[in-house]
Amino acid sequence: MFISGTYKRFSISIRNAKGIWVYDKNGKKYLDTFSGIGVNIFGHCDKDITSAIIEKAKRFTHISNFFLDEDASIIAEKLVKKTNKEGKVYFSNSGTEANEAALKTIKKYKNGIIVSFTGNFHGRTIGSLSITGFENLREPFLPLLDNIVFLRYNDIEMFKNFFKENGENVSAVFVESVRGSGGLDKLDIEFANLIMEYKHKYGFILVADEVQSGLGRTGKFFAYQHFNLEPDIVTTAKALGGGIPLGATIFIGKLQNIFSLGDHGSTFAPNPLALSASKVVLNKIDKNLLDEVTKKGIYLKDNLLSIDNPKILEVKGLGLMIGIKVDTNKDITKIALKEEILLNVVKKNVIRLLPPLNISYQEINLLVSKLKSILEKI
Repeated sequence: MFISGTYKRFSISIRNAKGIWVYDKNGKKYLDTFSGIGVNIFGHCDKDITSAIIEKAKRFTHISNFFLDEDASIIAEKLVKKTNKEGKVYFSNSGTEANEAALKTIKKYKNGIIVSFTGNFHGRTIGSLSITGFENLREPFLPLLDNIVFLRYNDIEMFKNFFKENGENVSAVFVESVRGSGGLDKLDIEFANLIMEYKHKYGFILVADEVQSGLGRTGKFFAYQHFNLEPDIVTTAKALGGGIPLGATIFIGKLQNIFSLGDHGSTFAPNPLALSASKVVLNKIDKNLLDEVTKKGIYLKDNLLSIDNPKILEVKGLGLMIGIKVDTNKDITKIALKEEILLNVVKKNVIRLLPPLNISYQEINLLVSKLKSILEKI
């Protein structure tokens, strides 16, 4: 095999996919619970997204940033308006690139300590890896960027003590309101309030990483909106391009004009096909959908909590971004594959559920039924 061994892949060969289902070459279908790691928020092969991509491809597939694709202006305006602030957007190809643009902005605006949290995940390129709170991921590539400090997530006393000594020297704080790879924990409201209190006191840049938790996943357009945070930068990607690579860094308020001509750039982003898909995605994320995500998230969580199994240690998360912490050392994904369900596990024992936002109640019932069967086997 000529592909670098950076992923542990499933042992099935995919023929096609539709909605919440993935079909292998033998015609067997599998229930997909994580939607391409949160990318396909309207399921596989959504007809509106597919049609938009095809129609755009008939016009052009790439034009470079020497020309303005009208869809880029439409999407940038939609994203900025969802923050309820003034701002501008820099487009990239992924979440890690979106966070790199945020880091570059911070470096230009204010030198100092960048605070992140243990268990945060912001990407694997050198800059974003430097602020990723997984020591095992960083260690092989040291030294990374300096002046990075990792504090414990939701640890109020540690946060207070650090800022008492270093607050004036902090340039930025990166936060995930609901953590994906970190195990689906969410911010405590008291901790969120403290972040905002210190933001006003010390003037640091607050970056909300919404790469996985944004775009309706938690029942609000951005997850930080559950916690009354007021970020200066919002990063997003994953679902933004409807399955085609697209990331965005939203610069808010005083930072909206931080990048000057030539400060940053990309050959490919924003790709015209991704933009055409993104326009459909954003149009579908309306109040009715967000209300349904909230209701379905509660329904899914309640049904998971009703499973009488001592292996379930905790059910956590928000909206349709749910984690099930289980007491097992077994390979859950292999067991699940035999039950014809595709599972994603983070932090060794947390099943991460990222189903399509338009999942039906019937599909939720089937998902829970299959999970119940799997948990009985571990």
